[in-house]
This record gives sequence, structure tokens and C-alpha cells, in this order.
Amino acid sequence: MYFIDVQGTLISDADKTPIAGALEFIRSLNEKKVPYMIVTNNTKKSSSDFYQYLKSLGFEFELSSYIDPLMILESCVSKQRVAAYGSKAFLQTIKNMSYVLDYEKPKTVLVAIKEDFKADEYAQMIDFLLDGAELIGMNETSIYAQNAKRYPGVGGILKMLEFATSTSYKVVGKPSLAFYEEALKGLQLQDEDATFSKITMISDDVKGDLGGAKEMGMKTIFVTSGKYKTAQEIIPSLKQELRPDEIFADMQEILEQNQGHSR
Repeated sequence: MYFIDVQGTLISDADKTPIAGALEFIRSLNEKKVPYMIVTNNTKKSSSDFYQYLKSLGFEFELSSYIDPLMILESCVSKQRVAAYGSKAFLQTIKNMSYVLDYEKPKTVLVAIKEDFKADEYAQMIDFLLDGAELIGMNETSIYAQNAKRYPGVGGILKMLEFATSTSYKVVGKPSLAFYEEALKGLQLQDEDATFSKITMISDDVKGDLGGAKEMGMKTIFVTSGKYKTAQEIIPSLKQELRPDEIFADMQEILEQNQGHSR
């Protein structure tokens, strides 16, 4: 059974089209009735809109097999007095969810991703945190890939703010325990015996996704079709216990190995 990332794993960071083998891999799981959950850190579209977008690309799975941070946000973050930072699409999405944005005296600093954060935004976040606001990230992604460039992910920004203000932070999406536990509940609807120890997590984010998954007892597969050009860029710097169990170029390689094992 699987947890499967989306950006950089199933769809390309460059042009948002399905990565080689991605459609076929999901189709093969459906045919073999292998339980899986699509686990994404999407925050730019509403959950239903992003699900429909993936469907429009040809991915064949039910909404019950999908989870993103927006689906559990209300259980993690109060809707009142939130200073939110991220893309325009993210800000509009949480407004549509009735979150009240406050950039005067917020209770919560909520960070999502965008490629063009300004120094003044960081300065404002720091002031709010030093004034007692709590710090929450929509995810803890290490790197954000966009327009053939790599930017600090939400995890990198959270670490910077934590160091600057000595404010600890919480995470809504991957790799938080709350998120993975909610994804596990979805998997248990497909197989009541599902546990973290029986799950293989597939992702291009070897730190932000796979490290947390490994700490929870999951097997991990790292694909180099997204944030990293090669495994050598990142694997040697990881602690031994957080290194992925297997490394593949893309979903096509995983599919071919699985087909080889089934012969």
C-alpha cells in the first residue's frame, strides 16, 4: 500500500503534465486493488478544484483516496486573526474558507509557498512572532521548484523564522503526524489492517516528505523527477537513518520494477 506525492512525483514541476509512468502506475494499482492515498501539499487551489485538475490530466482515483493540507486546516488553525503569507491563489482560497486575515495584531502567522517572498514580509512575520503570534506552516517542504529555479520551501522559511525569533512552529501538511494520521484513516477505509509499517511513501522531497514518513515507520522511495536533479545532490548529506530505502528516476522505473517482480 502506498502514500504518493503529486508535484514532482506524479506531475512535472515544469509544465504540470503527468510524469512518465505516473498515469500507468495509478492505473496498475487500481487494477490490482492495491490501497493507496494521493498525499499532496497543494495550497494554491481548493481541494476539490485540485482533485478535479488531476482528474482532467487523466489520473483515475476517487476523492476518498486524496488528501491535502486544506482538508485538515480548520482542525489545526483558528479562523480568526490570521496573518497569512503565500501565493495570491492561497490567500484567496483561505478567504473562501472564511479565514479572517489580520495584519495588525494576528494570533497566527500562517506560511504557505510562493517564489517571490519579499524581505519586508519576513520582517513583518518576525515582528508578529516576537509579539506573541504562533507560527504555523502549511507544510514543511524543503525546496520549492518553479520556473526551472529552486527556492526555499516552507520548511526552510519556518526554520529561518524559528532561528530568528526562537518561536517553535507547527505544520499542517506533510510531514506532520496529524496529516499522515488523517491519510492513514483514508487508507484504512480501503484496508482496515493498514498501518504505517505497511505503507511505502513515494516522493521527490526526500527531506520534507520522506524523512517524516521514515520516522513513522514507513518504507520510503525517493524519485529524482522533481526537486533534485540527482540523488547525489542531497542523499550524502542526510543522516543514515533518514535516507530513502530506494531511489528511482521516476514513476516509470518503479512501475517497471513492480511489473518485473510480478512475473
